[in-house]
Amino acid sequence: MPATPNSEAKGQLVIIDMQRAFRQEGDWHVPRYDEAARTIARLVSAGFEPVATRFVPDPAEPGSWSSYYDRWSSMRLDPADRIWDLKLPGVEVGSSMDLPTFTKWGEAMAGLIPVGGELILAGVATDCCVLSTALGAADAGRYVTVVEDGCAGQNDEAHDQAISLMRLLSPMINVVRSETLF
Repeated sequence: MPATPNSEAKGQLVIIDMQRAFRQEGDWHVPRYDEAARTIARLVSAGFEPVATRFVPDPAEPGSWSSYYDRWSSMRLDPADRIWDLKLPGVEVGSSMDLPTFTKWGEAMAGLIPVGGELILAGVATDCCVLSTALGAADAGRYVTVVEDGCAGQNDEAHDQAISLMRLLSPMINVVRSETLF
């Protein structure tokens, strides 16, 4: 069962890649970004303390990343470009975990959430970075709660498909609507 803001074993809210690159029009635009952002703001105002992540490209483009950026050449931008800034109206987020990978699961996040602990994931894109992070955390023995209405995908079909895949992994990954957390 997912944690709630008033429980002793509250899960850690992790906000995945809510950045300008995904909010503004362009190659990586996520159409329901603002809807997900409103849900995230409600979670934070209800007492969930967020940890945020940012996708920041590695200019070296190691291995297959070079081919990826050949496909998405408009996103070959400097890591310091403002397009990579967090953009969460109504939510204050201090520092962020910056990684040049789809998954945000790694040593830094593992240090925040002990084995058997719970991540509560929200952000973009459901069908990419949220899915990758959920899978990595579940593989590492963490419980994952994905807030369905706190996520948005490249389109509704991709979002729904990713949600369906994650539902298959219950009880390691649970998918909930935000109202169940209040």
